[in-house]
Amino acid sequence: METVETDVLVVGSGPAGAATALALSTYGVPNVMVTRYGSLADTPRAHITNQRTMEVLRDLGVEDQVTALATPQPLMGNTVFCTSLAGEELGRLRSWGNDPLIQAAHELASPSRMCDMPQHLMEPVLVNAAVSRGTTLRFHTEYLSHEQSDDAVTALVEDRLRGDTYRVRARYLVGADGGRSRVVENAGLPTVGRMGVAGSLNIVFEADLAHLTAHRPSTLYWVLAPGATVGGIGAGLVRCVRPWTEWMVVWGYDLDAGPPDLTEEFARSVVHRLLGDDTIPVRITSTSAWTVNHLYAETYADRRVLCAGDAVHRHPPSNGLGSNTSIQDAYNLAWKLKLVLDGTAAPALLDTYSAERAPVGRQTVERANRSIGETAPVFEALDLLSTSDPEQMWRNVGARKAATSEGAKRRQRLREAIAAKVYEFNAHGVEMNQRYASDAVVPDGTPDPGFDRDPELHHQPTTRPGAKLPHAWVVRGPERLSTLDLGGHGRFTLFTGIGGGCWEEAAAAVRRELGVELATVSIGPGEEYEDPYGDWARLREIGDCGALLTRPDNHIGFRHAEASPEARKLLLGAVRKILGHG
Repeated sequence: METVETDVLVVGSGPAGAATALALSTYGVPNVMVTRYGSLADTPRAHITNQRTMEVLRDLGVEDQVTALATPQPLMGNTVFCTSLAGEELGRLRSWGNDPLIQAAHELASPSRMCDMPQHLMEPVLVNAAVSRGTTLRFHTEYLSHEQSDDAVTALVEDRLRGDTYRVRARYLVGADGGRSRVVENAGLPTVGRMGVAGSLNIVFEADLAHLTAHRPSTLYWVLAPGATVGGIGAGLVRCVRPWTEWMVVWGYDLDAGPPDLTEEFARSVVHRLLGDDTIPVRITSTSAWTVNHLYAETYADRRVLCAGDAVHRHPPSNGLGSNTSIQDAYNLAWKLKLVLDGTAAPALLDTYSAERAPVGRQTVERANRSIGETAPVFEALDLLSTSDPEQMWRNVGARKAATSEGAKRRQRLREAIAAKVYEFNAHGVEMNQRYASDAVVPDGTPDPGFDRDPELHHQPTTRPGAKLPHAWVVRGPERLSTLDLGGHGRFTLFTGIGGGCWEEAAAAVRRELGVELATVSIGPGEEYEDPYGDWARLREIGDCGALLTRPDNHIGFRHAEASPEARKLLLGAVRKILGHG
């Protein structure tokens, strides 16, 4: 039987797999990516792309390509609650950073803007870049099983065109094969939760809806249709794929009864019900049934098999976290694989992948499922759950308009219920506050002050070890750069300032003694980079002559507040610890 050899075998070409392959190839790591399918995603699926993911894509050199294809942030943000698109509007919520105050927080938090990038557009960007940089891609190639030895993992795969099998021998295998992952199953990774919490249908269609939507641009239009079966993620959802002509309806179904027969006639009837106008021409392009899941893996790795994306965290699309968490899994894992494979780091570094990403996956699953429950107060405010009679439901919806004290109370309850959905549509902290705790982070001994405000809603930048490097604009001559642009690029970076020469000398010692690629950045008046706005001085939480060491993923691995006569010893010890050398 034929055996193909590579450093890393990536199973799956979705956001997690494609991003893993892209990062590995960017870092010069040979890899083979296989997918059982004959093409990339052909439906929109995941779409919200948050600031942290855009920062990752910025570092991997594809941010501009994504921005060029995506729906920009200003067209995402009027989440509408209505009885149909042509019917009564019940309220709106400024979403996805488009509230003026939240927009300011977004501007301060990152050099990148969030956007709406449907998966069928995102995957080609990631995969094309990966292949152009060295990834070997094999369509129609299904992973079947794997065996591990002390120094390799050998996977059995089937060529679905030829019908034969062959082996791929790799030093590591990345299982990114989605929500029904065979790699996770074969690796025996323990999971918590269950699949199939509720049932949903996706109906993708084309229609010119500019007259119903362009004046209130949004990614999501929620339709509370009295008399409809409530399942999945609400009574009904009309999602904009491309303004204002490509759309997707999400519609619930009863799991016990099973999905309905997805005929074109049925699909068109659902679409027209949510649009509220049967005269609008509609072209159905695809239909599919899926289940809402509530499941996460407790660990992401079994020796040389490491899993990422939906394979290890399975949840509804609420909060738009799915592809974001998947791409960020890949970004965390790829640099660790690179340094272990080239001998710079010990294999122990890979143990930190689960330690850092599994808590994020669990938070994502819990937050997304909790957001579903937080829709119930909207139904309660309209008194839709007190009766099963559709006609009475419609009367209850109309009662909010009454010039009575009860009508006023209903209006107030509805406003409060819609405003509370901020935890789904503006959870900036969930997206940006990831703080890792693992052996690849060196604590600085200072007490953790916690968060000043709700950590789910508000991003709080910090330079505490484990946190993401804060964004600040600095300049080099006429050039303006983010601090995040100075880090990343597959290498460690040491940030210091005036009087930090001892740290620059220490960095040189680290490069000599450990063979680590380590850049140095000095920020201050007369230094290579200057801080004209004073933002970096405000955010850095150390003195001018202190030091911050960022890892290749721009998370802070080590911090020291001032200059030190033991700088060399401290920095060498920190880098050794991060690399798993004790």
